[in-house]
Amino acid sequence: MRVKICGITRVEDALLAVEAGADALGLVFYPPSPRNVSPEQAVEIARAVSPFVVLTGLFVDAHPQQVEQVLGQVPLNLLQFHGSETAPYCRQFHRPYIKALRMKPELDPLEAMAAYADARGVLLDAYRPGVPGGTGDTFDWQRVPQGVDRQIVLAGGLTPDNVAQAVRSARPDAVDVSGGVESAPGKKDPQKVRAFIRAARSVAAEQNLHKEFEQ
Repeated sequence: MRVKICGITRVEDALLAVEAGADALGLVFYPPSPRNVSPEQAVEIARAVSPFVVLTGLFVDAHPQQVEQVLGQVPLNLLQFHGSETAPYCRQFHRPYIKALRMKPELDPLEAMAAYADARGVLLDAYRPGVPGGTGDTFDWQRVPQGVDRQIVLAGGLTPDNVAQAVRSARPDAVDVSGGVESAPGKKDPQKVRAFIRAARSVAAEQNLHKEFEQ
C-alpha cells in the first residue's frame, strides 16, 4: 500500500511525512489553493528530502508555460493533473503523470480511465461542483473499479479514522491525503500523519495475509 501525503508547504512537514513512511509527497502549484507553494518553496522542500521519495507536482488546468517553468526549477518525479486536462495535454511534458478523476454521479470510471491510456495511474477523488479537489468529501468507495490493469489512487475525504474502511472497501493501490492529516490548511499534524499511514498499511497487510491463506 503506497501512501501520498499531499499539500506539503513546509520542510518540517515533508520530513515528518517521510519519517512516518510516506512514499510520495504532493506539492500544489495552484494559486487558489491554501496549500499552494511557489517554485522556490518547492525547491527548498525537494532539497530536504530523500531522493527516493516521489515528489509529485499538482496542477489544475495550468498554462503549459507555467508547468514548464516549474519543471525547469523543481526536480519533480511525477505530475498530477487535477483539472479538465486532456491526455495530449498531459503527455506533452514527457514526464510520468497521473490523472485525477472527480467521481461525479454520472461518471463511468472505466470509460474515463480509458481516455488516459498512458497515465501511470488514475486518482479517484470526490466531486463537488466548482472545486477541483481538497474538499474533504468522500464518495461511494464501491464505485472504485476492481481487477483493472491500472494503478488506482484513492483520495477524497480520507482521515486516520476512515482510511482503514476505505482500503477494505475500495482495495486501491495507493491512498492520497491532504486536509485529513492537518491541524490547519497546509500545516500537517504529526500524530494524524503517523496514524493515517499506520492505519492504511495495517489493512493492506491484513489483505495480503488473506490472499496468502486463500492460495
